[in-house]
Amino acid sequence: MSGLRKIPENIILISFLIVMLFLNSCKEDPTLPVLKTEPVSEITINSVKISGEVTDDGGADVTARGFCWGTTFSPTLLDESAPSGTGPGEFDLTIDGLQPNTHYYARAYAENSVGIAYGNEIDFVTSTAAPALTTIPISNIAAFTAVSGGNITYDGGGIITARGVCWSTTPEPDLNDSFTSEVTGSASFPSTMTNLAPATTYYVRAYAKNSAWTVYGDQKTFTTKLADADGNLYNTIKIGTQLWMTENLRATKLNDNTPIPEVTDNTLWIGSSVPAYSWYNNDIVYKPTYGALYNWYAVNSGKLCPTGWHVPTDDEFSILEQSLGMSADQLTIWGWRGTDQGTQLKNTTGWETEGNGTNSSGFSALPGGYRFGATGDFYLLTTITYWWTATEHDADRGWYRRLDSSSPAVYRASTSKKGGKYIRCIKN
Repeated sequence: MSGLRKIPENIILISFLIVMLFLNSCKEDPTLPVLKTEPVSEITINSVKISGEVTDDGGADVTARGFCWGTTFSPTLLDESAPSGTGPGEFDLTIDGLQPNTHYYARAYAENSVGIAYGNEIDFVTSTAAPALTTIPISNIAAFTAVSGGNITYDGGGIITARGVCWSTTPEPDLNDSFTSEVTGSASFPSTMTNLAPATTYYVRAYAKNSAWTVYGDQKTFTTKLADADGNLYNTIKIGTQLWMTENLRATKLNDNTPIPEVTDNTLWIGSSVPAYSWYNNDIVYKPTYGALYNWYAVNSGKLCPTGWHVPTDDEFSILEQSLGMSADQLTIWGWRGTDQGTQLKNTTGWETEGNGTNSSGFSALPGGYRFGATGDFYLLTTITYWWTATEHDADRGWYRRLDSSSPAVYRASTSKKGGKYIRCIKN
């Protein structure tokens, strides 16, 4: 042992450095990371969940990773991008703010000291959004048709494949009810509803469809008009349990298309015992405002009103008056009855000074005067109005109702069947 010589410390140090240099010279240089992009999931109209994995860091720390995307091939960090942590392993991200029904391309990325590497490219299409539209107000309302439509304000990022309007007599109509089908497109469109029932209230909504959605616009309501045998159109209103015309009848034919004689000569008028009509003062200019004056023989034909409607009886007028607050003990009185029922029936304009009503009933009575049965002369336009009832008092007289500009009440009496009075029809 004494023959062994001690190795100097400087020689040991030098030997160690030589070994380390040799080992370092054998170590590989770092490379770009290796990673992959997984298929997307949870696709919505404006978001998607995307995943990736760094499978090899390239021999250097991964200092950034995430995803980039765009609507063209091979997106890079110059396109839309978002980070998702550091280091190797799996990572994911929910991408928001995407456009509906749009084809996107996406890649994962990772960065180390060597540079930026991208994973394989995947592609996906976002879901289609719901269209948005409003319903166009109803116009051109007739007895059997009306016009609505829709205004499409957003197509949902897809092609509109169907559009039109749907309607029903109950609220919230949909494509299980009656509907129209219009030429497709994304602009405003009109649509005509047909085969409607007269004097009927309908609910209407526009609709639009794309590849994923069927949506409806806001709901509109309208009531079709009532048509007589001449094609004249009338508005109607429900008062209590009854459905009334809000205008006087203007028909010159019975509902079986039999013409009603227009009698202008006073002698012939007072001598007639068959249906007859005239306009006030024998001037058709009064037709649109006041309607026609009929003798009671026209009423008694049973065909004066449109089909499904009739001239109201004395009792049916009483039901109307009672629904407006007239007490039961006054209904059958001869003369002025009630309190303000006449005011409720009278229009807010058209009557003599201080004679207008509130029209709170919606009946819209106007002062069309009358034709006197004893002479055939016309009297009291803008002051008074009469309506026949279908109820006969005796062989010579029929019951009527009367309103005056000077009274808030309603007058009930009977008079000669030869008198010319107006007609309001009521639904059967």
